[in-house]
Amino acid sequence: MREILFICTGNYYRSRYCEALFNHEASRRGLGWRAFSRGLAINFAPPGLSPFTARRMKERGIPRDTTGEEPVQVQEADLLRAARVVALKEEEHRPMVARLHPAWEHRIMYWKISDLDAATAEVALAAIEERVLALIGELEQAG
Repeated sequence: MREILFICTGNYYRSRYCEALFNHEASRRGLGWRAFSRGLAINFAPPGLSPFTARRMKERGIPRDTTGEEPVQVQEADLLRAARVVALKEEEHRPMVARLHPAWEHRIMYWKISDLDAATAEVALAAIEERVLALIGELEQAG
């Protein structure tokens, strides 16, 4: 089973939804991949799971066990473990990656999905769905 790592700042909202959606769809499609998620600065996140993420998961019928229970700080071992790494917003996360894990700055795929300071949850979660489903399609084609 190959693994993909989704990273955001707090590992509370965006990356956790990526993880949940990816795992739900990958399992449903029999894809040999599994996602996990981490944060670059989990000290900024409250415990648990964002209510926006939890609500969207419920609306889509995604089981709660497709993502972790609590935010988790990214470690070097997580980056090494993943076959692919995606950070949710380049302008937000690239500087953090450069500071915390400089060897990884140019090895990560960066998306452009804003946090609640710049996009509503509805817009951000819809963008995540589009990107995650496209990524799953690419992985299916690659075999």
